[in-house]
Amino acid sequence: MSQKMDRRSFLAVTAATTTGLLATRTAPAADDFAGFVVGVQTYTFRNFDLEQMLKRTKELGLKSGEFYAKHIPIESQPEKLKAILALCKEYDVTPKGFGVVGFSKDHDANKKLFEFGKSIGVQYLSADPSMDSFDSLDKLCEEYKIAIAIHPHGPVGGGKRHRWWSAEQILKAVKDHHKLIGTCLDTGHLIRMATLGEKLDPAEQVKVMGDRNFALHLKDHDNKKDTDVPFGDSAGVLDVSAVLKALKAVKFTGHVAIEYEANADNPSPDMKKCVAFIKESAAKIS
Repeated sequence: MSQKMDRRSFLAVTAATTTGLLATRTAPAADDFAGFVVGVQTYTFRNFDLEQMLKRTKELGLKSGEFYAKHIPIESQPEKLKAILALCKEYDVTPKGFGVVGFSKDHDANKKLFEFGKSIGVQYLSADPSMDSFDSLDKLCEEYKIAIAIHPHGPVGGGKRHRWWSAEQILKAVKDHHKLIGTCLDTGHLIRMATLGEKLDPAEQVKVMGDRNFALHLKDHDNKKDTDVPFGDSAGVLDVSAVLKALKAVKFTGHVAIEYEANADNPSPDMKKCVAFIKESAAKIS
């Protein structure tokens, strides 16, 4: 974090507490996206520091994010978190989620992550939980009212698939657990499963999860070149309109985070294309 950022951020919070900041932040506008709250997965800007990421997100016209650990370090002390949240407020970018984070049967370790989530005011934690974590997560979801959104990660190398790779497999694991345990489906990783012979339709996967969709990583992927591509690109396969219609069908009220893993040094031009394409798609279904 730069000296400039620290100085401005700390001045902004001298008379405020973290709770006060969270109470006064405005919710992201959804008018441009047919009622959906559309933001960014900040991993998109992983080669940039917090302020640079916020600046680029604001330039895209987005007002929310699922933050990852480089931009809000989990180990941050309270005063540091105050500074971070103040800077987010300055750029009008609200943390809606955080992740992806792991969970195990270690209840105390899990609780620390929920405490962290509470301290930054997120609605969900994008998660990669172990199978033995759910008894702990049941209790913590009930206590904190923060959703656990399981993130599928598609192929993981060597012809193997991630332990969470489809909506059907996730739903089977969570259906008898707390209603705040569900998914943050990733359309790009669902598309990547075709390389292992599993052709998953992202829109249908949304429908499978129903009211257990708490967030979505929206991205398109070119499996031939193994790279993300902007929405609408001829090399892509994602039907953005179909995904939005599926979200409408299941009465989705969560966070749609655009994620773009290509061109890490300068993702903004392609991200602008993605934002424009979602607006066009949303307008057609509204």
